[in-house]
Amino acid sequence: MSDVIQLLPDSVANQIAAGEVIQRPASVIKELVENAVDAGATTIEVRVVDAGRTAIQVIDDGKGMSETDARLAFERHATSKISNADDLFALHTMGFRGEALASIAAVAQVELRTRMESEDVGTHLSIAASHIVGQEPCACPVGSNFLVENLFYNVPARRRFLKSNTTEMNNVITAFERIALVYPQTTFTLYSNDTLIYDLRTGSYRQRVVDVFGKKINQELLDVSVDTTICKVHGFVGKPETAKRRGVNQYFFVNGRFMKHAYFNKAVQNAYDRLLPEGMQVPYFLYLELDPADIDVNIHPTKTEVKFENEQAIWQLLSAAVKETIGRFNNIPTIDFDTEGKPDIPVFMQGGAAPRMPKINYNPHYNPFNSPRASTPDIHASTIDDVPLSDQPENPVLFGDDATSIPVGNAIAEEKSPVHYQYKGMYIMTAVKSGLMIIDQYRAHVRILYERYMAARRQHSVDSQQQLFPEVLDLSTSEKVVMDQLLPQMKEMGFSVEKDLQDRYVVKAIPSGLEGISISSLIEEMILESKDKSDGAIDEILKTMALSLARHAAIPYGQVLSNEEMDSLVNDLFTCENVNYSPDGKPILTIIHQSEIEQRLGK
Repeated sequence: MSDVIQLLPDSVANQIAAGEVIQRPASVIKELVENAVDAGATTIEVRVVDAGRTAIQVIDDGKGMSETDARLAFERHATSKISNADDLFALHTMGFRGEALASIAAVAQVELRTRMESEDVGTHLSIAASHIVGQEPCACPVGSNFLVENLFYNVPARRRFLKSNTTEMNNVITAFERIALVYPQTTFTLYSNDTLIYDLRTGSYRQRVVDVFGKKINQELLDVSVDTTICKVHGFVGKPETAKRRGVNQYFFVNGRFMKHAYFNKAVQNAYDRLLPEGMQVPYFLYLELDPADIDVNIHPTKTEVKFENEQAIWQLLSAAVKETIGRFNNIPTIDFDTEGKPDIPVFMQGGAAPRMPKINYNPHYNPFNSPRASTPDIHASTIDDVPLSDQPENPVLFGDDATSIPVGNAIAEEKSPVHYQYKGMYIMTAVKSGLMIIDQYRAHVRILYERYMAARRQHSVDSQQQLFPEVLDLSTSEKVVMDQLLPQMKEMGFSVEKDLQDRYVVKAIPSGLEGISISSLIEEMILESKDKSDGAIDEILKTMALSLARHAAIPYGQVLSNEEMDSLVNDLFTCENVNYSPDGKPILTIIHQSEIEQRLGK
């Protein structure tokens, strides 16, 4: 029997390794920019064409490479960061595996121009699919210039799995931000199709956060700083009033490396206990510095997972540091007892006479039920807690298909519509033949408005309302990328949005029926919802936008409705295409059957 085990060629092994290390254009940028940081670069320039599909270029002014190093750098497990296994526990660099350049060269066409300060001539190296195509001397500045073209050109299946340019560009920006946020002493620039996206100059950590996410965030952050023998923590956390349910910026960095850590995230959230409603989250940018021997970053090629030796102690340190910050900045509401400078209000009137207490005139013998003008209490516009039992009619017909009147003593109030009942300002209860139907009023209204928006768009009959005072939106760079993609669809939905000279978005008109709501919050939600749908058809994006519009314009929980309003809402709901579920798949109504009611009452 012949042998079946064989050693894979390096080109095949590199393509296999590239499947873990290089997943999309953002992975290439992450690896190349991290190498530039490790090379001591003070200026790093990143250029992408077609969100990285066509070309990715990273230029730095680091120490560069010699002719031999340039060639050896593209071999698997070739690295200058470590020399033995013990070095893994004393890492001070971003990279150390020696897989990135080999993986990139295995799935793309790469050109490298590099020169060391001690050399007069640099090296020009060309590689395609792990094979060196050419190497020659060249004139170039000190540092390295990587040009990666036609990513996944030799792996068509992987190239087909790439998302739309908008999605891939968002991933590129995310990878770029994660490195830029942790190295404020380095100048970073990012270009997309020759358009400047970021121009980040050197500064403090706070300045870098503001440069990345906009000036608005500067007023939302509180400084965190604590230094112990276990760990040093510094950075920023958001004020309680900045909390959101979705789309918050949350970043952990350890020894200059971005990481994801759900356990430490709970430590930060724990510090806001009883200050935030359930499900709300605050932004934070926290930088941890500790002995490299106390952590293990060699878990996954992406190096975003980190294990800590003193995890429990760091958890408690984080929670205590954030709590101290919140308390130090007095972000817990307090009662102000300071009376300095306030007007002096005398307790007694002049002359020493005590003030007269106000009297209330009333008729103790008045009985509203003996009045000929007595009318039925408006039980339909109140909740069950608002109507005392003594004020309810003797035999009220609250539910029933044939209910047309409510007898109160000898008086009869005529009703033109079925009687509904609102419970806790959230649910509409009404009778049906099979039992008692309970409708979620907010979800029902969302369904109604959603179908109206979609129908109006199909008929091209969306009405717009001009804004007397146009609202100016100051969005972050990643939000601007999505916003530019959404502008045509927003116009179809009735928005009129233009850019001003400062690259801000000015909302000049909104769809009718949205008066009085926060336009900035609405558009932020539309951007968040559309980020995940940017690869789908235009109709899917429009559906997402219509759902956001409906959510903001719908009747909120707690709003008391009259019987006529409830009746109109129920009737409109049953004209919808889907009365059972909201557009996001949540149930709108349920029915408690007559048999279940009787069983509960022991009948």
